[in-house]
Amino acid sequence: MFIPPYATGVQVVIVPEGSDVTLDNLGEQQIGTQRGTTGYIYCTDDYGEDHVVAYDDAIAAVNIAAPIFMIAAGLGLMFGMGGGILASINLSRGKLVVANINVTQSIVMLTIVSIIMGILLTVFPETVVTLLGAEGYLTELSAEYLFWFSISIPSTVLLVALPFFVRLTNPNFAMWAMLAATVVNILLDYIFIFIFEWGLFGAAIATDLGELVGTLLLLGYLLRPSVSVRFARLKMSIKSIRLTLRNTWYMLKLGVSSCLSEITIAVMAIAGNYVFMSHLGTDGVAAYSIVCYLFPIIFMVFNAMVQSAQPIVSYNYGCGQLLRSNKALRLCIISAVVFALVISGVFVCFSGDIVSLFLPDRTSHAWQYAVAGLPLFAVDYIFFGINVITIGYYTSIERINLAMRLTLLRGILPVLFFFVLPAWLGVTGIWLAVAAGDITTTILIVLCRKKV
Repeated sequence: MFIPPYATGVQVVIVPEGSDVTLDNLGEQQIGTQRGTTGYIYCTDDYGEDHVVAYDDAIAAVNIAAPIFMIAAGLGLMFGMGGGILASINLSRGKLVVANINVTQSIVMLTIVSIIMGILLTVFPETVVTLLGAEGYLTELSAEYLFWFSISIPSTVLLVALPFFVRLTNPNFAMWAMLAATVVNILLDYIFIFIFEWGLFGAAIATDLGELVGTLLLLGYLLRPSVSVRFARLKMSIKSIRLTLRNTWYMLKLGVSSCLSEITIAVMAIAGNYVFMSHLGTDGVAAYSIVCYLFPIIFMVFNAMVQSAQPIVSYNYGCGQLLRSNKALRLCIISAVVFALVISGVFVCFSGDIVSLFLPDRTSHAWQYAVAGLPLFAVDYIFFGINVITIGYYTSIERINLAMRLTLLRGILPVLFFFVLPAWLGVTGIWLAVAAGDITTTILIVLCRKKV
C-alpha cells in the first residue's frame, strides 16, 4: 500500500554497500520487488520480467487481513437479513408502517456499529493483524492494507444490508445499484493503478469509492416518499428507544446465523493461515490465500440464492403458506448443487490456469502448492451450498436456534479437522478440512429434516 507521493515519486533500487551494480549494468541483474506494486511495474517495464524476481508476501499479507472484512460483511448480513425477515413478515400481515420502522431501525443501528468498528480498526491495525497471525514483515504489510480499507467499513456493511430492504419492492434497482458499485470499482482500479500509478493504495481507494456509490444509490431509493417500503421517522422518546433496542435485539437473533456464516469463513481463513504457516511457511499461506479469495465468491453466489428466496420464504411463512416456502427451498438447493458441480469441475480441470491469475510464476512453491490444493478444496462446494441454503431457510422461517446451532457447527468442525486431518493425511488433510466439516454438517441437516 503506497500513498500518492511515494507512488508518483522517484523509484529506488537498493543494493548492498560497496556493490558494483550501477544504473548502466542494472538491466543485467535480478531485481527483487513485491508483485503488484509500482516498483514491480516500473522494473518490469524498464528491464523486463526476466530480470525481476516478484515476491508474493503482499498476497499473503492481504489474506491475513481478509477475515476482518468477512466479519464486516457478516455484520451487514446480520442486520440486513434480520431486518428483512421482520419487515417481510410484517408486510405479509399488512403492517406497512411497522415494516418501515423495522427497516429504519436496522440501518440506524448498523451505521452506529460500523462507525465504531471502523474507528477501532484504523487506530489499531497492527494489533489486529498480529492477533490474526501476521509475523515479521507481513505485520507491516497487512496493517497498511487493513488501514486503508477500514476507512470504508460503514459503506461496506451498508452495501451488504441495504439490498435486503430495496429488494422488497424493487429487486431490479437493488441489482443495478450493486452492479454500479462494481463497475465504478473496476473503472477506478484502472485509472488509479495504471494511469495515476497509485499501486495498491489506488486499488483500496477505488474499492472505497465503488462501495460508496452503491450505498448512496440504495440509500437514495429508500428515501423516496413514493416508495412503499422506505425509511420512517423514529421517535426519540424513552419508550421509542426501548422499542428500537428490543426490535434490534430480535433482528440480531434472526440474522445472527447469516453473520456467523460469514464469520465461519473468517475463522476458516484464520485457522488455515496458522496451519499452513506451520507446515509450509509463507508459500503455504500464499497458496491458501487463493482459496480464501475464491471461497467468498462461491459463498456470495449461494448467499445470493438465499437472499433472493428470503422475501418469498418469509412472506409465505407469515401468511401460513409453508408449502410454498418449501418449494422455494427445493429450487434453491437444486440451483446450488448444479452451480457447485460446474464450478468444482472448472477448478479441477483448470486449476493451473486459475492459480496463475494470482501467482504467475509457475516455478514457485506457492504456485505448486495451490495447484495441488485447489481441486481438493473444491470437494467442499456441493456440501457448502446445501448447508448455506438450508440454514438460510431455517432463518427465514424463524427457526433461529436450529439455524444458529448448524452455523456454529459449520464454524467449529473445520477448525477441528484443520488440526486432526494433517496428522493423518499430511498437507492433503489441510486442504480437505473444510470439506470434512461441511460433509458432517450436511449429514446432520438431512437427519434434522427427517425429524421436522
